[in-house]
Amino acid sequence: MFHFGHLEILRRAKELGDYLVVAVSTDGFNKIKGKKCIYPFEHRIKIIEAIKYVDKVIPEKNWEQKRKDIMFHNIDIFTMGDDWKENFDELKDICKVIYLERTKGISTSNLRENTINRF
Repeated sequence: MFHFGHLEILRRAKELGDYLVVAVSTDGFNKIKGKKCIYPFEHRIKIIEAIKYVDKVIPEKNWEQKRKDIMFHNIDIFTMGDDWKENFDELKDICKVIYLERTKGISTSNLRENTINRF
């Protein structure tokens, strides 16, 4: 579920460079990861494409493609939220890896819980 915290991560990632490529997980990859999506892949792509900080959106089909995508798109800086800290350190040999601090008090889990409790 896309929320303000995600928008802030994208804004801060864009501040680190001049061209922001965002990978959006396909429905199949999310299923492998055990994640449920509210919106189908095609809708999630359109949402991310509409954000002014984002220059290009690519599909993410598996974990292994990150290295290939970084090299193919000449990515100098790879960013993720700090909840993924150290998970992508193996990419440091081909680019700078930065874990951005999450927006305090905002998470998908909290939003789901608050939405359920409201109704």
